[in-house]
Amino acid sequence: MLKTAWLSQLKMKLFPYTSKGLQGKQSLRCITLLSLLAFSCHASAELPTQQYTASTLATGLNSPWSMVKLPNNTWLITERDGHVVIIKNNQQTRVKINFEGLYVAGQGGFLDVVLSPNYSESKEIIFTYAQGELDANRLVIAKATFDGAQFSTPKIIYKVATDKGTPQHYSGRALVLPDNTLLFSSGDGFDYREQAQVITSQLGKTLRINLNGTIPSDNPFLSHKNANAHAIYSLGHRNLQGLVYDYDTQQIISHEHGPAGGDELNYLTAGTNYGWPVITNGDDYSQARISPFRDYPGMAKPTVDWTPSIAPSGMAYYGSNHTAFPSLQRHVLITTLVDKKLYSVNLANGEYTQSHIFPEATGRLRDVFVTAEGNVAILTDGKEAKLMLFKAIN
Repeated sequence: MLKTAWLSQLKMKLFPYTSKGLQGKQSLRCITLLSLLAFSCHASAELPTQQYTASTLATGLNSPWSMVKLPNNTWLITERDGHVVIIKNNQQTRVKINFEGLYVAGQGGFLDVVLSPNYSESKEIIFTYAQGELDANRLVIAKATFDGAQFSTPKIIYKVATDKGTPQHYSGRALVLPDNTLLFSSGDGFDYREQAQVITSQLGKTLRINLNGTIPSDNPFLSHKNANAHAIYSLGHRNLQGLVYDYDTQQIISHEHGPAGGDELNYLTAGTNYGWPVITNGDDYSQARISPFRDYPGMAKPTVDWTPSIAPSGMAYYGSNHTAFPSLQRHVLITTLVDKKLYSVNLANGEYTQSHIFPEATGRLRDVFVTAEGNVAILTDGKEAKLMLFKAIN
């Protein structure tokens, strides 16, 4: 296994940090600590310990997938059919984006949205979406500029090189790293799980590219004779949905869906094999064993395993720079589709203690975002979804 230390050697260039986070029209409701219904799998303390208000920023959303807050307090919410919902000055508008070859089926469509690191000057936004048709489709990365009301026609900067014939398991989560490269997840395509272990396939991988779509010179498989391997950062993934950067310890953290059980939280390092489908704590949906192995030499086991599945969807890192909820510092916040809860997982105590937080957010939860101030936004899933904001009372 090729091991590299490029990330730990970076001279970090920290820019104002937000983590997948307008006051709403609705009146705010004060909720005291005593009224919280939070629970923990391992701890007795209820989180967060601060009082907060809950408000709704957007309603009537149509299968949203992700969101981001702009420096001017505007929110952008992606909808899988190709729209962005813009929340500005308490007004909600919907804009159709002219994506090339957008494929909306199954789990496909318009997925993630992140800001370019120089957004304040460039107004550039990065998108992930599914492109193609049933017989041949793929995940692509595109960029567009935003003038405050409309988007330019997106320009594709990278296409996953391996086509698939299913509308499932795109992954599609994107993360700008401190060295201004882009890390993103590419799923195994559901029917193609063996390709997660094939270094010449880009399915079941995380990929790392420069923001212009070229390949960084320190990627772990750059010397491979097949060009498909050059963008690969890690392999052995099933359907990676959460991707964040822990700036306190300078580590990348991911989570992904297992099959029936075996959902995982992992620390990602360059060139590492995370095992799917050779090792997994989950079974097939038929309850058949996928593999006889729970561990295997040269393959990383998960830091946290969820069996039975919680179906983790979005994830945000609540770091030491976020001050609104000090009790959540050094936690990852994880939305879930099956458990229908927002969980916090403590990364600092070495035990990965899990707590149910902000119980006012109910139903299938799609994504979570932490604002620069440390307030927490939660996006629900499906038809008639909504965006909620949980704001600490100072």
